[in-house]
Amino acid sequence: MENNHQVQDIIQSVIIEGPIQKVWDTVSTSEGIASWFMPNDFELKVGHEFHVQSPYGPSPCKVLEIEEPHRLSFSWDTDGWVVTFILKDLGDKTEFTLIHGGWKEADTIVPKAGEKSSIIRDKMNQGWAGITKKLGKVVGG
Repeated sequence: MENNHQVQDIIQSVIIEGPIQKVWDTVSTSEGIASWFMPNDFELKVGHEFHVQSPYGPSPCKVLEIEEPHRLSFSWDTDGWVVTFILKDLGDKTEFTLIHGGWKEADTIVPKAGEKSSIIRDKMNQGWAGITKKLGKVVGG
């Protein structure tokens, strides 16, 4: 059965002025993540469970995949979301891509936010755009 109402993944890409290792250190450490995203108790090990302090309250997360310094994946909250950071070495620059996947149907209510997935996605899409830009400033600044 085909489902045309699946909410598309959010994909945000940005070119960052800085070498891949510097970007990796900023997206794969607790202090680094806090500097551009949100307070957290992240640890770089697969299976580590941590919390991100989101506007809706603490979101339980779990590290799913690490491929240093190119890829980092974690589950986010209890709704099936997966956030993946992908880093591509461009010499003195780094291409950073953020993918926020695992969305349900557009009309599915996200319990914590009390709104439809489609609405949350639009808000988060804008949010992630700002967040990835901030990462660029943190690393490149």
